[in-house]
Amino acid sequence: MSRPSPWCGRTPLYGFSSLKRSLATSPEPTVNRRPTLLAALTLTAAAALTLSACGSDDSSGGKDNDKVAGADTGDKVSPSTGPSELTTTGRPKIDLPSDVTYEFEWKKTGDARKDAVLNDAEQRIRAVDMAIAKQDPLDKGYRFYSEGTAAAESQKYIQEFVDHKARTTGLTRYYNESLTIKDDGTAALVYCEDQSKAFNKFLKTGKTDVTPVTKDSYVVYAGTLRKNYKGVWVTERLISQRGSAKCRP
Repeated sequence: MSRPSPWCGRTPLYGFSSLKRSLATSPEPTVNRRPTLLAALTLTAAAALTLSACGSDDSSGGKDNDKVAGADTGDKVSPSTGPSELTTTGRPKIDLPSDVTYEFEWKKTGDARKDAVLNDAEQRIRAVDMAIAKQDPLDKGYRFYSEGTAAAESQKYIQEFVDHKARTTGLTRYYNESLTIKDDGTAALVYCEDQSKAFNKFLKTGKTDVTPVTKDSYVVYAGTLRKNYKGVWVTERLISQRGSAKCRP
C-alpha cells in the first residue's frame, strides 16, 4: 500500500510530525512517526521560533474521518476498546504497552501554574500514544487534554496509525522546554522531542521498523494551551518542525 505521508522531512507524527520515519526498502507501508499540524500559532518573544508546517494527507479512510475530535462526538468510541478508564481524580487512566516509554526532562519550575501546564502537556502526549495503541481515533483520553485544532489534528494523526495498522514503540525523550504564561491566561509551550529510539511497530506482522538516526529524528514543537472549566490545561494548537538545530545534539 502506497500513500502520501502527512510528514515533512521524513521518508518521503502525534501537526505533530509524522509517524516515525521508515526505510524506503521496508516491506511494510511507509509511514512516519509524528504528522505535522496545519495550525497557525503565535509564539511569544520568549518562545520565538521559525517553524514551517507541512501539508497533511486528508485522504485517510475510515468511517470516523468526517467527525472532529474537538467537536461534539458524543460518547462513541471504538467498540473493540471501550472508553478510557477514569482515575479517582476524574482524569483518564493512561495505560500504555510496556514497550512504550518516555524520558521527560522537563524541570519543575516551582510555579504552580507552570508545573500544571507541563504535567497536562505530558499527559496529552501519553494519551495520544495510548489511543494509537488502542487503535481508537476517538479515544476519550487524548480528547480530555486537547481541544480545537489540536484535537482535530490528533484524531487525523491517530487515524494514520490505524490505517496502517501500526503503533509506536520504544523510548521517546522530551527536553529543552520553554514555557510562558501570557497576559490573556493562555500558555505558550515550546519543547524538543528525540525520536532516535522510537519507532513504528506494525500490528499485523509484529515487526518494528528500526530506522537510522538522522537530524530528522529531532523535532521541535510549539503549542498553545488554555485552562478549561475542569481546571485542565488543554492543548488548543500545536505545530512542529523536524531537524531543528534547537533540538539536535
